[in-house]
Parts: sequence; structure tokens; C-alpha cells
Amino acid sequence: MTVHSIESAPVHLGLGAKALPQPAMTSMQWYADYEARTASDGAEGRLVAQFRFDAPWTMWEMHPHGDELVLCLAGRMTLHQQAPDGTTTALELGPGDYAINAPGVWHTADVSGEATALFITAGQGTEHRPR
Repeated sequence: MTVHSIESAPVHLGLGAKALPQPAMTSMQWYADYEARTASDGAEGRLVAQFRFDAPWTMWEMHPHGDELVLCLAGRMTLHQQAPDGTTTALELGPGDYAINAPGVWHTADVSGEATALFITAGQGTEHRPR
């Protein structure tokens, strides 16, 4: 048995109830490599990752093939969502609060101070764009 840190090494939840530790995230290329590593799980695979933020996100992201759960663990964050029809929502999350990014919803976040969040993501086909 091996111990992993969710902050540095995310885990993939795959078909057959498998939990597969992933290498550390080092760049945006990591996402393309992750998708290639886990392609056989299709849209049912889930990426579980934890991040600590001390500044607003510099990117928007969107997951076309499934919901993403965003669970605030510490601090406060504002999750901004933009639906396919262009409507926007700003959700204030504190410790223990969660929100769901539906498929096709672009999202980004602001933090005041520092915040930590856990993400459970349908990662296949994830897209990013500058904020």
C-alpha cells in the first residue's frame, strides 16, 4: 500500500470501481496526457484533485461529458459559471459548501485570501480558454 497526497497526485476513478493514482500535475499538457492514459474509461471516468488557490484563476474551463463537483474545503471562493446560452451565475462557497458545474458550462473562480477545493471531474474532453 502507498500513501499519496491529493494536492500533488490526483486520482482517477475508473470503470470497474478502480482508483488509479496519477502523476503530479506539472503543466496544462498534463490534462491531455491524463485523457490519453484514461481514454478507455470514456465519459464515466472521474478525476479527483485538490487545489489551494491564493489568486483568481487565469483560465475558464468546461467539461462537455459530465458534471463536475466543486467542494470548498477551506477559505471562501466565488465560482463563476457561464451557461451555453450565455447566462452567468456567481456562487459563493465556504467550507463544506459545494456546487455542480453541469456539462458544457464554462467556469472560473475568484478567491479572497486563500481557499482550498476538491474537484470530482468528468475530465474527458475538458477545454480551457483564457480568462
